[in-house]
Amino acid sequence: METISNAHGLNLPKLGLGTWPMLDAECTRAVLSALELGYRHIDTAAAYNNEAAVGEALSTTDVPREHIHVTTKVWWDKLEPAALQASFEDSLKALRTDYVDLFLIHWPGRGDWNLQASLDALTALYESGRAKAIGVANFPLALMRQAVEELKAPLAALQVEYHVALDQQPLLDFCRQHQIALTAYSPLARNRLSDYQALQQIAHKHGVLPTQVALKWLLDQEGVAAIPKAASINNQRSNLEAFKVRLDDEDRALIAQLPKDQRLVSPDFAPKWD
Repeated sequence: METISNAHGLNLPKLGLGTWPMLDAECTRAVLSALELGYRHIDTAAAYNNEAAVGEALSTTDVPREHIHVTTKVWWDKLEPAALQASFEDSLKALRTDYVDLFLIHWPGRGDWNLQASLDALTALYESGRAKAIGVANFPLALMRQAVEELKAPLAALQVEYHVALDQQPLLDFCRQHQIALTAYSPLARNRLSDYQALQQIAHKHGVLPTQVALKWLLDQEGVAAIPKAASINNQRSNLEAFKVRLDDEDRALIAQLPKDQRLVSPDFAPKWD
């Protein structure tokens, strides 16, 4: 599988398994079946309450740990340096691993949050080698500029909601400028994409599913990875087979005409979006 690599330690398979909101045995089974199919990128977070279930799969699978990219995240209320460090340690213990491949700040902090202190703590984990790469999630463009251009944090990745119905071009341009990977969460817009006539038309043309069209649109983009949640082996296999879809300029033009303002994830603690 194609990977995204950069100077900040990242080696990220373009297609991963998103694990939210799977829990317990369902989550463990899903990770094991994905690894058996050939997935090598698993995404979790402290806030998902499923790191232990992912860890169970990592300790059970025949796939060597060094062949699996694992991303996890620290929640926005634990961004003070000591709390961030403690969250990281808890994640390692739950995941039953000595390191993670990518460690992210899950959401920006609130109020008088000290971005510099949080990024320094994150960078210390990267420099220790126990986080092979570091990054952030749900940062708008202004905060990315501050983190990367002003504070010089060695961020390897940004994870944001991104799909055919939500434009993220300004963030994507910034990430490419700074050689930062962009990981698309909710890449299938929480199963709402099959209702779009344009996707149905393209899918019919190629003899595939609308979800595979939407996923391949993302995977075709430079520097973009995607982490669809898929509990069943059939959906996991379907997402893998999206790599076989060959979109043409006509297809991309139809997708470009879709609404691009359909944000689905915006909790009350979210930042002001671009």
